[in-house]
Amino acid sequence: MPASQPFPFLTVLVLLPAAGAAAVALVPSSRTARWVHEALGLAVATATLVLAVVVAVRFQVADAGYQMTSDHTWASSLGIRWFVGIDGISLFLVVMAAVLFPLAMLGARARTDKRSFVAWILLLEAACLGSFVSLDLILFFLFFELTLVPTYFIISGWGFARRGYAAIKFFVYTFAGSAFLLVGILAVAFIHQSQTHVLTFELPALARTHLSGTEGVLLFLAFTAAFAVKAPVFPFHTWSPDAYAEAPTAGAVLLAAVMAKLGTYGIIRFDLNLFPEATHTLAPLLLTLGVVGILYGAVVACVQRDLKRLVAYSSLAHIGFIVLGTFALTTQGLSGGVLQMVNHGLVIAALFLLIGWIYERRRTWQVGDLTGLQKSAPVLAGVFTLVMLASIGLPGLNGFVGEFLILSGTFIVHRWWAVAATIGVVLAALYLLWAYQQVFHGVATGANAKIRDLGWGERLVIAPLVILIVFLGVYPAPVLDRITPSVNRLVAHVEQVTHDRQPSVATGGTGNTAGSAAAAVPAGDPPVQVRPVSVHPTRGAR
Repeated sequence: MPASQPFPFLTVLVLLPAAGAAAVALVPSSRTARWVHEALGLAVATATLVLAVVVAVRFQVADAGYQMTSDHTWASSLGIRWFVGIDGISLFLVVMAAVLFPLAMLGARARTDKRSFVAWILLLEAACLGSFVSLDLILFFLFFELTLVPTYFIISGWGFARRGYAAIKFFVYTFAGSAFLLVGILAVAFIHQSQTHVLTFELPALARTHLSGTEGVLLFLAFTAAFAVKAPVFPFHTWSPDAYAEAPTAGAVLLAAVMAKLGTYGIIRFDLNLFPEATHTLAPLLLTLGVVGILYGAVVACVQRDLKRLVAYSSLAHIGFIVLGTFALTTQGLSGGVLQMVNHGLVIAALFLLIGWIYERRRTWQVGDLTGLQKSAPVLAGVFTLVMLASIGLPGLNGFVGEFLILSGTFIVHRWWAVAATIGVVLAALYLLWAYQQVFHGVATGANAKIRDLGWGERLVIAPLVILIVFLGVYPAPVLDRITPSVNRLVAHVEQVTHDRQPSVATGGTGNTAGSAAAAVPAGDPPVQVRPVSVHPTRGAR
């Protein structure tokens, strides 16, 4: 593992928004201080973004391991350490989160109690960033659970009519799932201690723990229960439509674009590293859940007449694609899954911002009450069109790249799952184009004929998302170059363990594995297709 950097970039990245939240909370509320809360919060979020960009610039492309690590004793008697690091899988999730938090503050300001609102937003940012960089499982669990507190208060304090119900449902579901995660973490650590006589919660050490087949499957299910609820993965998604619909615009943006990725990231970071054999065994189950989620989310979105709920169910379908790419267990599919986490975050954030601005103008999300908005708000219609097409997966926009890698990486090894998932792409075009036609086409009457177009402030907020959506669609190579080495390493780890336990028939058990072949690919080469039970990886296009 690379030596720790002299400056603790990642530690500062996590603690800066946490300190900002405390500072905002300490500024007394008054009429003259209201702007101070927003200005201070925005300054802290912007400084966090600048630091995240510095981390991305300093990131070494060819290094597949964890970089910029900080490892300090925290509770030595309990084996808990402050151990943080970043690799190609977590890098762009950190950058995406750092981009979206200041945009959410600017684009969806609270009208009441701004001090508490900004403080909760900054605390949520610290918890999300801490989750993405934690390499100690207890540290990860603390940050993972901490996200529940600010999210609960954001929904219940600034949400809509049924905000109390949605906030409690969100909290209970995710908290219950996390109980399984805590039990799983402790079990893995104690099994490792029984084998090595060392109590530790550090991921690299626990990844070397020997688990029996039954132990691996049970622990995989315990971890995945928490991550599937958080993502949310079908059928653990039932809290999400209510939470997304009743949350304020900023809450919906951060909940769907950032917090949901903690679930899919946790599956990739911990399930695949700690339980590679169980991952291979249960991959068909998760592939099936991913495809069902794609189709279910798309079908339910087709019958929605509430624009915000329509986008909520479309998000469920996108999470299904990420799960599909992850459990295809090919480099191309997993790279597509990681990239799609970033792409989906940008697209869903833009959609919720746009829908929030429509609500501010018309006080409704009902598609039947909105018609002909394009005539009086052409810029709003144009931006919505571009973001909608990115969500559909139009070539040239970022949604296409991730879906293409996922479907092509899955098709090689799980053909029928990929074919079924493709139906979801067609359905996405159906419900999104229908919603666009209903809202923006037709003859505007009444208030719809006088709707205000996007102002310059709103255009400046949405512009970074539009630029990133187009850039990643046209030129995703810089992102894939940094994702692929870490993905190659992870796929090789899964394949190595699987083939060590199951000698390949094709090689007569000689020990030559697909995992070793993937590991031998130089960093920067195009992604390599790795079949779960084959020793013949094939080269695939980026």
